[in-house]
Amino acid sequence: MSNKIYPIGIQNFESLRQDGYFYIDKTALMYQMVKTGRYYFLSRPRRFGKSLLISTLEAYFQGKKELFTGLAVEKLEKDWIKYPILHLDLNIEKYDTPESLDKILNDNLEYWESQYGTRPSETSFSLRFAGIIQRACEKTGQRVVILVDEYDKPMLQAIGNEELQKQFRNTLKPFYG
Repeated sequence: MSNKIYPIGIQNFESLRQDGYFYIDKTALMYQMVKTGRYYFLSRPRRFGKSLLISTLEAYFQGKKELFTGLAVEKLEKDWIKYPILHLDLNIEKYDTPESLDKILNDNLEYWESQYGTRPSETSFSLRFAGIIQRACEKTGQRVVILVDEYDKPMLQAIGNEELQKQFRNTLKPFYG
């Protein structure tokens, strides 16, 4: 019988591994996904482990080999390269105005710009994001990993308010594009 406890509500891979929670190893599938594709859109119902998967991917792309000791990917991955990661978590805010979404996007962009720089010509969210991606790649020499959690939360919270949904869509479409 295992002394490990079940990680109910734990969505952080690093905490899960460091604190000794029970973990079902799906890292071989994660490795296959990472090595065989370029873009992935994962849509699953709530509480299906999407946030934990994103956290696991983040640790993997940060090159945190020590967190994967004893897991399948430890034997599969040889290089453990550290990639620049842009992680946008839209689960941390209530979206009831266009400004609430703008604030989250702007806060994330400002943080990434503090790491990778900015250009005066980048005035829209989409231009700023594209510039950050380009500079992160140039600065590190690695492809940029973009992780978005709860990408649709603003739209879901605006159900029933067509005008707000339209404003959110007009903000997110070019940003994600």
